[in-house]
Amino acid sequence: MSAAPGATPMQPMQEPGVTPAPELTPPPGLRLLFVPTDSAARSVGADELADVLAAPAEAAGLTLVRNGSWGLLWLEPLVEVMSAEQVRYAFGPLTQADVPGLLEAGMLTDPAGVVHPLALGRTELLPELRAQQRVTFSRVGVIGPLSPEHYQAHGGLVGLRRALTMSPAEVVEEVTASGLRGRGGAGFPAGIKWRTVLEAPGEVKYIACNADEGDSGTFADRMLMEGDPFSTLEGMTIAGYATGATQGFVYIRSEYPDAIASMTSAIEIARARGWLGPQVLGTPVAFDVEVRVGAGAYICGEETSMLSSLEGRRGEVRAKPPLPALEGLFGRPTVVNNLLTLATVPAILADGAAAYAELGVGRSRGTQVFQLAGNVARGGIVETAFGITLGELVQTWGGGTASGRPIGGVQVGGPLGAYLTPEKFELPMDYEAFAAAGAMVGHGGIVVFDDTIDWAAQARFAMEFCAAESCGKCTPCRIGSTRGVEVIDKITAGIDREANLQLLDELCELMTDGSLCAMGGLTPMPVRSAVDQWLRTGEDAGNRQPQEVAR
Repeated sequence: MSAAPGATPMQPMQEPGVTPAPELTPPPGLRLLFVPTDSAARSVGADELADVLAAPAEAAGLTLVRNGSWGLLWLEPLVEVMSAEQVRYAFGPLTQADVPGLLEAGMLTDPAGVVHPLALGRTELLPELRAQQRVTFSRVGVIGPLSPEHYQAHGGLVGLRRALTMSPAEVVEEVTASGLRGRGGAGFPAGIKWRTVLEAPGEVKYIACNADEGDSGTFADRMLMEGDPFSTLEGMTIAGYATGATQGFVYIRSEYPDAIASMTSAIEIARARGWLGPQVLGTPVAFDVEVRVGAGAYICGEETSMLSSLEGRRGEVRAKPPLPALEGLFGRPTVVNNLLTLATVPAILADGAAAYAELGVGRSRGTQVFQLAGNVARGGIVETAFGITLGELVQTWGGGTASGRPIGGVQVGGPLGAYLTPEKFELPMDYEAFAAAGAMVGHGGIVVFDDTIDWAAQARFAMEFCAAESCGKCTPCRIGSTRGVEVIDKITAGIDREANLQLLDELCELMTDGSLCAMGGLTPMPVRSAVDQWLRTGEDAGNRQPQEVAR
């Protein structure tokens, strides 16, 4: 059992069956070939590339490592070769047809000297990586995801070991002082939630990791589970020790089979190493983790619906209070955090709260893993401190649209987030700044559209999405979204236009104020922002056909 609040810190004993971590740098002369195992890279041929390169790599004395993706998805599959000097050189995006030419150019024997259009130079010097501030994703792309040796060699378990020398209350205070807020979308301070669970009465408590990630244009949870699964387990274990919980659950959407397999394997490895189980790292602290797979319901990204699903019941929103921190899973005090939140905790404990709090702006401290998707030239992830502008992310990092046309707008924060046009691109990525602008940062997803965007169709889609994904428990969400689709159809058809626009506005107000959760309460945000653009760009904008996209 974990220590009670204010108890004496645990004294680590020798880890049963744990071999010493290797040096941070491989032995001299060791050369590695990295081919990503991330599902995005696999979808464009990474597995086939690994098969083609296996024999030549062995002949050249290279060891094949399947690493996570760096998140530069427009360059996938991105293959790296580590030279004898322990420098990694990147090549991409590769196809099987590119391999013979690259082998002839010396990719495996002299990666530094290769002259080829797909030779990108030293990985660490790629401008898209060098300018990032990676904390949560510090190991993703660097290590073999399921290698405990790689994990420890690159800072793994440092945070947990430090936490176990502190009292639970001290760990909670460290997380609070860091300014870490929930990365799932709500942005609630993690430390306050942890303190509530720590101080809640009861011997049985839980940690619930929300990895449902149903928002459009988001994939950071998936990439982290596939690229560095141990970081989430370490963060959950720290949370368990800090709050008195001995059991954790990772709730993963069924559409993520590779992430499910990765997390399941990581748990088995962690148990075998003594990182999980009745004596974590050889201490009296007990904590274990299990994977639970959702059935694909968007509403289960909402914390109380997820808890209902974890209990084996219909994924349906619960009224609050009581808060899950007091009466959560099976009626017990429960920490419910997004996966990115929990995976960031080890770095905070390892480097100290002050180092994390130095990043960011205002009350938005630390970093966010922003995800660029949609009609964007360079899609992928960008981890950087809060405060970067929306325009920098979309134009500088994303490179504008993939179609080459002007940007028409972006949706930030998933299907319930507002649509923002280039006039708002100076907006800093900051929870409070976005809230003041009638928008939300959410899970950090940014979906880009060019100027052929049909605003009326986007407004309709928001209502249609809500109608399809509502749990059905409250009337404003269940019926309001259905009526919303009908009203928008009448507006686009020119039926009693002004009266129906007024009706739509009243309907949005009712859904915002009367819905039990964010599903119905936030649906008006994209609807109103899209309707504003639709009306601003002309009455016929909703009926125009998208122009031919020039690629």
